[in-house]
Amino acid sequence: MKAELSEKAEQLNRALKKQYPAAQCALNHTTPLELLIATILSAQCTDERVNIVTSALFRKYRRCEDYLAVPQTELEQDINSVTFFRNKSKAIQQTCRIIIEKHGGEVPRVLEDLVELPGVGRKTANVVLGTAFGIPSGVVVDTHVGRLSRRLGLTANEQPEKVEADLMKIIPKKEWIGFSHRLILHGRQICKARKPDCAQCPVEKLCPSSLLKVD
Repeated sequence: MKAELSEKAEQLNRALKKQYPAAQCALNHTTPLELLIATILSAQCTDERVNIVTSALFRKYRRCEDYLAVPQTELEQDINSVTFFRNKSKAIQQTCRIIIEKHGGEVPRVLEDLVELPGVGRKTANVVLGTAFGIPSGVVVDTHVGRLSRRLGLTANEQPEKVEADLMKIIPKKEWIGFSHRLILHGRQICKARKPDCAQCPVEKLCPSSLLKVD
């Protein structure tokens, strides 16, 4: 069964790579810290909204020290158009303080260190390690990756951690980073939640859900 799924995953990845050769993280950033902050802000918020907010935020705050140099209320005002901005502003300042005190002001490159930071779970850690440092620590499982993985028959699990574990078993480690980016882009452009465009799907023949006429 695992061998069959691995073969299917390889075919899916090959087709998606051809369809989306330049797929990458949609969050605008120029440094690991910016990506970390943007990913914290993106929880239950669209990447488009986050990019609007960070276009000004990253001009004002460039280092961890900058986020700690202002009252939390000021940071809240700077990000108040994202969801849960008060909780996120608190998490950002706490995270920056820990990075300074424990990691010399540099975003850590170890998964265990990242997930200890406030506002940072395994998904965020995988995003930062994969995109900022090119370290394949796991497979990023957001709503798109989870939904498409089930729709494509790669997993039957709902919990992101279990979906990730299933994907890590059938996708080569060197493809973990790119596979997530491609699947997310596919979910946004073609395999949408309510009305997937199966007629334009490059992996329709590999998708069991297309036979059921998912809508």
